[in-house]
Amino acid sequence: MFGLKAVFVLIFLKHHADAANILYVTPFTSTSHNMLLSPIGLELARRGHNVTVITSHKEKNPPPNYHQVMVDDIKIWELTGGGGRPNIFTMTDISEEEFHHKILWGAGLAFTEVVLNSTEVRKFLRKDNAFDLVVCEQFFQEALYMLAFKYNAPLALVTTFGNCMRHNIVVRNPLQLATVIPEFIVVKEPDSFWGRLRSLYFTTYEYIYWRFIYLKKQEQLLQEYMTDLPKERPSLYKLQQNCSLMLINSHFSFNPPAALLPNIVEVGGLHLSRSNTSLRKDLQTLMDESIHGVVYMNFGTNVRSAELPEDKKNAFLNVFRKLKQTIIWKWEDDTLEDKPKNLVTQKWLPQKEILAHPNVKVFISHGGLIGTQEAVFNGVPLIGVPIYGDQYNNLLLAEQAGFGKILQYHDINEETFEKILTDVINDEKYAKTAKEVSRRFKDRPMPALDTAMYWLEYVIRNKGAEFIKNPARKMSWIAYTMMDVYAFILVLLVAALLITVKLIRVLRKIWSLYQFHDIKIKHL
Repeated sequence: MFGLKAVFVLIFLKHHADAANILYVTPFTSTSHNMLLSPIGLELARRGHNVTVITSHKEKNPPPNYHQVMVDDIKIWELTGGGGRPNIFTMTDISEEEFHHKILWGAGLAFTEVVLNSTEVRKFLRKDNAFDLVVCEQFFQEALYMLAFKYNAPLALVTTFGNCMRHNIVVRNPLQLATVIPEFIVVKEPDSFWGRLRSLYFTTYEYIYWRFIYLKKQEQLLQEYMTDLPKERPSLYKLQQNCSLMLINSHFSFNPPAALLPNIVEVGGLHLSRSNTSLRKDLQTLMDESIHGVVYMNFGTNVRSAELPEDKKNAFLNVFRKLKQTIIWKWEDDTLEDKPKNLVTQKWLPQKEILAHPNVKVFISHGGLIGTQEAVFNGVPLIGVPIYGDQYNNLLLAEQAGFGKILQYHDINEETFEKILTDVINDEKYAKTAKEVSRRFKDRPMPALDTAMYWLEYVIRNKGAEFIKNPARKMSWIAYTMMDVYAFILVLLVAALLITVKLIRVLRKIWSLYQFHDIKIKHL
């Protein structure tokens, strides 16, 4: 008995000896972002690490070693200068450039300032803390990367999106613009000449503005709010360039396969690795008894179905009325007039659990990456109405794979919607393909969340893992791209060509003189 107790004590001591102090910085207010990011912090705590989280989303029952530093409750739409939250459907027609300037860059700077100026954050930064690793979300809040320098800890980044072109350029990962679409632009024919040109142009435009204008504004926020930093400190660009790890929300079974450095790791769908929740009894009964299947419709946390124009709302309702399937629709208002008998509406729905039910025939979505991955994971066909950001690209991948269809917002009417919906429900190829993509998405050496844990702990064990960073990041662009070598070879080739031409001219001149003298001798 004593020996068994000793074993447990040794295991306990080893577990805590391996524990690290981790600062997890994920302050963005988006619910969908939090769905993906919160499992990382919680799992690190469950594994015994002492985790401090700077967040806008308070966990109700976290582990005792999970400490929350709350950001002031100010929503992102309050910072865009448009007088509050807009009707998101009006964003379908803005250009990618305008979306970046108004939303990503404009609100990104404003929200970074909110974080740094939050009461609890300022109190936290004044304390004498020490951390073994700083993990930051990469989403236009780069000033927060400086916390890695402040605490002399390795920096790891995590993004709720897939392959990031800015980060690829910074750490010298191959861009692969012919096959990998930049995350926030619409390219309807990515492999066409004009599609590839658009990808190149926008990647260049975004990177130049981000590096030389946006990051300078983030640096100004540091000077204002983190005044205790030494004057001799790395730039935010250098911090990202030297980050130890980047976790990206993609997987090659669904996203285009890409060449990635060893410290850029795919963890797509990590929020689906653990699930301890089940459907509420009312929804479970409803879906179990839907013998003809269920059509599930949800436009996410930001896009509200209740804000649909009257004609488009009626188009959906008129088609639903013709179906024998049960319709479950996230509808944010208390009432919905002229609602069909087979339609159930609720203000909030447990999407992961609904999509896991075998009776779901199709998911009508806005194409957000989190929801798209939930459909992929559960093998559910998609009909997508893209509104902004990466949504079109996500739905294009589903359409190209053969388990989804894109319905453009301006094309929504009763005829087009009915044709697409009945096609996806009745043609078995969509469900069959969705199940096959799901099988591939799950076929991995370890679950996505365990992959994230392995690499984060790997960075801690190896003190920042300097050896897995790309040595090319320290080289100039000319040296990295071998332009100086190619230029040298070109000079040699041009020199050789000029010498050859000169030699030929000399030989021709000699030959002409020889022929002239030969003719002259014969004449004599």
